[in-house]
Amino acid sequence: MGKIIAVVNQKGGVGKTTTAVNLAASLAVLDHKTLLIDSDPQANATSGVGIDAGEIQASVYDCMIGNAQAQDVIQHTAVPNLDIFPANINLVGAEVEMLSMDRKDYRMRDILYEVKDQYDFILIDCAPSLGQLTVNSLVAADSVIIPVQCEYFALEGLAKLLNTIRLIQSGINSHLSIEGILLTMYDSRLKLANAVVEEVQQHCKGIVFSTIIARNIRLSEAPSHGKPIIAYDIQSRGTVNYLNLAKEILVNNGYEQQH
Repeated sequence: MGKIIAVVNQKGGVGKTTTAVNLAASLAVLDHKTLLIDSDPQANATSGVGIDAGEIQASVYDCMIGNAQAQDVIQHTAVPNLDIFPANINLVGAEVEMLSMDRKDYRMRDILYEVKDQYDFILIDCAPSLGQLTVNSLVAADSVIIPVQCEYFALEGLAKLLNTIRLIQSGINSHLSIEGILLTMYDSRLKLANAVVEEVQQHCKGIVFSTIIARNIRLSEAPSHGKPIIAYDIQSRGTVNYLNLAKEILVNNGYEQQH
């Protein structure tokens, strides 16, 4: 049965979509059947794996409002073992439309019930807000990855997000856990970046990944080519970082160490 991991931070620009796309691709390359769900109306995860959001017939939105089944919307990508549950701009309307629906917090969980046994891992790229779409993702998820950029104000908003997670845990999803906090956009030359790493590790003991994602030009170029970093430049530092993160998650989840 697939483990569902939501990649979430209500702050934009923290490397959330980059992490969702590249972690999903890395897990796939390490021979784990993986589904990437784009739950962000900007549809950057969809375009990041080479799918044109403007050309898809049906998306996450159609499933959320009950007009389509997940298996009819999910597409294969160019990366073996990696499928995409795509989004497009229509998803903007889902926030409002879901408010009047039955089981409005459980739409994503209900959708995934049909397909989760087909995957080892399901990663959800959440919208950069704590709205209805993100609540749906947190209710559906088994755990969360929280990307935090190694920049000023890194911890700003983290307390609010952790509080939201606690509310979901105490209310509608008691088995939701924190997979880990992921430090992103790290530049070892900057004093500030090193101070942020220390601060986050100190404040969030025991839930910070050992793997840190470094700033990397190739990593920021890859989305414009519609490719995860591993398909764009296999030798880049970004590829190494995300493969290491995938391996760390596999070990934490009881899979044998990959070589």
